[in-house]
Amino acid sequence: MGVHILISGRVQGVGYRAWLKAAAEAQGVSGWTRNLADGRVEAVLLGDDDLAKRVIALARQGPPHSRVDAIEERPAHADECSQVSDGFRILPTV
Repeated sequence: MGVHILISGRVQGVGYRAWLKAAAEAQGVSGWTRNLADGRVEAVLLGDDDLAKRVIALARQGPPHSRVDAIEERPAHADECSQVSDGFRILPTV
């Protein structure tokens, strides 16, 4: 399966989703990310466990002008994984 993460802090309006997409693609990890109405960023990472952990470590730092206060992680549910085709996508805000 994959891993589902919720990133909180100053992570919207700072290019976080595009940055996370680039970081995941650079590691060969597929998945998706989107903004949540409560100000967090949500993502599902699919791929080798070590590579996904590397992306999560990078996500803790984030892009310039962001501030990551916390990352919650759990195994991704099948329905979250089914939203993944090839590569890494940015989904609409929910």
